[in-house]
Amino acid sequence: MTPNPSDISHRGWLSPFVYLSNNWISLAGVVIVTTTVVFWLFLLPTTLKGEAASPYIGILVFLGLPAPFFTGLVMVPLGIWLKRRREGRKGIYPPGFPPLNWHNPELRKLVYFVTATTMLNIAIASQFAYGAVNYMDSVTFCGQTCHTVMQPEFTAYVNSPHSNVECVKCHIGPGAGWFVKSKLSGVGQVFAVTFHTYPEPIPTPVTNLRPARETCEQCHWPQKYGEDRVKVISKYAEDETNSVTKTVLLMRIGGGNNGIGIHGTHLGPGVVISYHSDEARQTIPWVKYEDNGKSTVYATSDSKAEPPGTPRTMDCMDCHNRPAHSYDLPDRAVDKAMHDNLISTSLPFVKKKSVEVLKAPYLSRVEAEQKIPATFAQFYRQTYPAVWSGRQPEIASSAKELVAIYDRNIFPEMKVNWGTYPVNIGHTDYPGCFRCHDGSHAPKTGDAITQDCSACHNILAMDETNPKVLTDLGIVESKSAQK
Repeated sequence: MTPNPSDISHRGWLSPFVYLSNNWISLAGVVIVTTTVVFWLFLLPTTLKGEAASPYIGILVFLGLPAPFFTGLVMVPLGIWLKRRREGRKGIYPPGFPPLNWHNPELRKLVYFVTATTMLNIAIASQFAYGAVNYMDSVTFCGQTCHTVMQPEFTAYVNSPHSNVECVKCHIGPGAGWFVKSKLSGVGQVFAVTFHTYPEPIPTPVTNLRPARETCEQCHWPQKYGEDRVKVISKYAEDETNSVTKTVLLMRIGGGNNGIGIHGTHLGPGVVISYHSDEARQTIPWVKYEDNGKSTVYATSDSKAEPPGTPRTMDCMDCHNRPAHSYDLPDRAVDKAMHDNLISTSLPFVKKKSVEVLKAPYLSRVEAEQKIPATFAQFYRQTYPAVWSGRQPEIASSAKELVAIYDRNIFPEMKVNWGTYPVNIGHTDYPGCFRCHDGSHAPKTGDAITQDCSACHNILAMDETNPKVLTDLGIVESKSAQK
């Protein structure tokens, strides 16, 4: 029997709610929601922090649980609607229900139940949303969730001076605009990881990073004057005694309103430098230097006309291109470890052998972790048996540091090898400063961009065994570095 339309209008949808909700779709939705809430309660201590110690727990809490939770919520009204539609068509929908007024105890219970569960679901959903946003902005999510893809960058990050700065502080920065842009970009990255369509190695994101003046200069700013600083570079030779020499530089940081030094010349008041380059910004054929209205164009001999496209305005990232994700070359890494006494400087030919075993090809990090110590130990066992018999712990600890150097810099799974990511600070390991200061960038009339060393630093000592200037300045190496 078909119910009276006026009765249906009077009853609304609350009276038959209990009846209609008795269907497998709605009940399944209730079960899913309830199960999700139980999981959420068990993981509540983690969710309240907005982060997770393990990336896999984080995926479960902030990405795995919300999907079934909201799916279950949708299934409850969906099942009610489908049952009402099906029974209305068959003519079996019951004609009579209790009066719809506040004196009806069942109605009051239903209203209380719906109100309470709605408030609870709103609280849970808002907490999920807040926690998910926080988790997706965390270092754990950025660096460890897609561990194979991001392992090189995360490893470099945790060993960098910026290891206590959250990834989003630099890669997104403040404001809603770049937050939304980053999340939209992240959708594509999720698909790339899922279907393994990402490039190997991951290219440096030089074209889609937020301008450094909106991120880096929240903490650093080149307009602040930086005093001259002494830099000591230790270099170990590949001879039997690992003889060490030192180069001492007085770095002219500059900046401020004086327009001097490195920062003042490149980013001082009224100074704007723009340039054209290749996609990786390693080849720069054309540069325009503007200083308080005066403009000069410097170009290589094969690029006298301005290249097509919009030139880039120079900022911090053109020199400090990998402030939190830099990698060493083997020679440089071994010198640092020897200076810090992590590799014994008294082992014969340790510098030469260390660089040799680091440069050897290995199919995987596991193979490298096995072969580097074995090859290193075999050298001393066969070539210097007396050293091997009396100093095995020293040899083993040095080999352990070589494995650590390899693990910080080489990632075969992502095709990251020595020199994959150039660092533009300086000019000894990569072109760096010489991308422009190579002597070949000249205006139509006048002098080329200077290649004078003293423009950026004064050389106080060059490859000296015991530089007198260090004694004069009272700079004494640590005991560990003197061993």
